[in-house]
Amino acid sequence: MKFFVDTAEIDAIAELNDLGMVDGVTTNPSLILKSGRDIIEVTREICELVSGPVSAEVVATKAEDMIAEGRKLAEIAPNITVKLPLTWDGLKACKTLSGEGKMVNVTLCFSANQALLAAKAGATFISPFIGRLDDVNIDGMDLIADIRQIYDNFGFDTQILAASIRTVNHVTQSALIGADVITAPPNVIKSLANHPLTDKGLEQFMSDWAKTGQKIL
Repeated sequence: MKFFVDTAEIDAIAELNDLGMVDGVTTNPSLILKSGRDIIEVTREICELVSGPVSAEVVATKAEDMIAEGRKLAEIAPNITVKLPLTWDGLKACKTLSGEGKMVNVTLCFSANQALLAAKAGATFISPFIGRLDDVNIDGMDLIADIRQIYDNFGFDTQILAASIRTVNHVTQSALIGADVITAPPNVIKSLANHPLTDKGLEQFMSDWAKTGQKIL
């Protein structure tokens, strides 16, 4: 499974990228706001840092304007993925941009039917939002499972990009179900290494090592 990091913070991306933990990056208007950077400038810097897909989101709501913004964003770098909302206009823009050979990430997906439409429109990625479904007492992982089954049934090439990842359990469950990609904030990706028994075991090893009075270096 591929790991995308969901942030526009360069330092956080660089740290994970150096460890080989970044297969791509996703951004959105809220993350651009948080970064305090110009969207073109920061997106170009991210694209220079990582070789995988970098999602940059349009802000228009009409298809023709989404297409124009998508084309402009795609000029930033060859690894740009144009991010479009899962609306009817977004699907129209997806069809056009994917037809031009551009990578497209259709975002804000909350139903299997929406995912089916995105695949038929030629989306490279579909981004179902797990955490936001959990917020309204709907199991977001059920949606991932439904999309996986539908895509496998009909041989769609669209990759399932599990989004709105908030916990390490979301990552585990997405991997078990068969999501192609997860995108998560840097802190969630880093927390995958944590386990209380690892900490306890290390503490015991260090205590016993100190009692030997030895040194390796």
